[in-house]
Amino acid sequence: MGASEELEYLKGLVAQLNEKIHALEGKVKPPTPPAKTPAQQLRTILVGPPGAGKGTQAPRIRDEFCVCHLATGDMLREQVAQKTPLGVQAKKVMDAGGLVPDEIMVGMIREQLENNKECKNGFVLDGFPRTVPQAQKLDGMLEERKEKLDSVIQLQIDDQLLISRITGRLIHPASGRTYHREFHPPKKPMVDDVSGEPLIQRSDDNVETLQKRLGAFHSQTGPVIDYYRSKGLWHGIDAAQSPSVVWDHLRKIFVANK
Repeated sequence: MGASEELEYLKGLVAQLNEKIHALEGKVKPPTPPAKTPAQQLRTILVGPPGAGKGTQAPRIRDEFCVCHLATGDMLREQVAQKTPLGVQAKKVMDAGGLVPDEIMVGMIREQLENNKECKNGFVLDGFPRTVPQAQKLDGMLEERKEKLDSVIQLQIDDQLLISRITGRLIHPASGRTYHREFHPPKKPMVDDVSGEPLIQRSDDNVETLQKRLGAFHSQTGPVIDYYRSKGLWHGIDAAQSPSVVWDHLRKIFVANK
C-alpha cells in the first residue's frame, strides 16, 4: 500500500470513529450536577442598624447563592399593610421607635424556615436576631434541623451618617423603589420617576424616632455581636464604603467559609 493510499485509509478510519463518537455522545445524558450539600450551602445573618445597607446586600446574596432572603422588616411591613392583629401591634411599637417583641419575630422566622422552599439551599437573615435570647432560640431551631450558621456579618457605620441617609429617604409604596432627597432625588419632587405616583416618607424615618431606634439597636444588639463573636462566626465590614466594595468583602467571606 502506497503512502497516499495509507493516508486515505487512515482518514476513512478517523471519519468512522468521529461518527461513532457523535452517535454515542447523543445517547449519553449529560451528568446531573450534584445536589448542594450542607457544606456548600450558605446560612448567614446580616446585622446592622437601619440604613446600613442590609436591604441592598441581602438580595445580592440571595441571587448569588440561591438562598432565601428573610427580611423581618419587610415581613412586618406586609403585616402592617394588611392591618392584621400582629401588624397593628407591630406598628405601634415601630412608630414609637422600639423593637418588636420576641414572640412575633420568632413565630415568623420559624414558619419561613420550615415552609419556604427557597430556603432549601440556605438563607440570609436580615433584621433577626436582635437579642441574645432570639439568637439562642435560632441556634436551637437550627440544631433541630441539623443545620448551623456559617457566618454573622456586621455592617458597621457611624450613627450621624445613618441619620443623614435615612431622613432623606423617599419610597414608592407599590414598587418599593427608593429615592433620596440629596443623593438620589426623583426627577420631580415627591413623584415616582416610573409611574408618576406620589412618594412617601416612612413614619419612622424622622430624626427623633431614628435616634430612639439606634439607641435600642446598640443596647440590645451589642450583646448579640459578642455572642456570635465568642462562637467565631462574627465578621465586621465598613458599611460607609460604596455598595460594590461592601459586596466584594461579603463575597470573600462567604467563599472563604466554603
